[in-house]
Amino acid sequence: MTNENRMVFKFFKRTLLPALLLAAVLIPTIAQSQFDQFGNFRNRRRPTTTNSETGASFGEFTFVRTIYESPFRGYGRRSYGGGTWTTDYPEADNNFIVGLREWAGTNLKIAPRPEALEILDDRIFDYPILYIVEPGFMELSPEQAARLREYIMRGGFIFLDDFWGEYEWQNVQEQFHKMVPEYEIKDLPLSHPIFHSYLDVEEVVQVPNVYNAQRGVTSEKGGIVPHYMGVENKNGRLVAFIARNCDLGDAWEWINDPAYPVKYGLPAYKVGINVVIYAMSH
Repeated sequence: MTNENRMVFKFFKRTLLPALLLAAVLIPTIAQSQFDQFGNFRNRRRPTTTNSETGASFGEFTFVRTIYESPFRGYGRRSYGGGTWTTDYPEADNNFIVGLREWAGTNLKIAPRPEALEILDDRIFDYPILYIVEPGFMELSPEQAARLREYIMRGGFIFLDDFWGEYEWQNVQEQFHKMVPEYEIKDLPLSHPIFHSYLDVEEVVQVPNVYNAQRGVTSEKGGIVPHYMGVENKNGRLVAFIARNCDLGDAWEWINDPAYPVKYGLPAYKVGINVVIYAMSH
């Protein structure tokens, strides 16, 4: 080794290597700082693409919304067939993907376009996370419940969001216990790893829909107290995260609108991103 090479090696060993190690340690801190500052995220435009950059073969994570039946309430986007599964669709899904890809700075390879799949579609087994919005109106057939049970038992993770009040809470419990009657839904302490899997979630924030947020109201349908809840399997791994008396999806949908308060938009993204990172790493 020449003197010049020795000098380069010493410089790398004494200066660059410690710096690289420090950077690796600080990555979560840097990510947290990005979220605390909120940056110019609202000014970002969703990237347009004509490529088929979606599907299980594209990358590590694709946002998948669950298509389900809600016979007792037909509210939804008529252009997408109606039903409560269409709430906030597709804007919430697209904006959340942007948050994962461009704002959070995660290293996941993320498909830029979401999917929407029916429960009995075999493709659900290609994806590690299923998002279910307004499960307070979801009605599962025995066959659908058995399919979601199989999905959970094979390692899948279910993310339930946007249901309010006692009636919808009772239905969520009823539908979930059709899948896994032996599992219990319980409140998660803020010390749980899911709240620190990538960013630090330090409080349970009641995230309202855009119309209530503009009026300074956070609750609806009598759902006064927000809950971040979960379901653990027999090994202690979370197989479901449940945002009760919260509407994370509406915050994702309206994040680009200055009328939607940052104090609700920021927690909604932090929780959602942590759920994805936890589910992908546990």
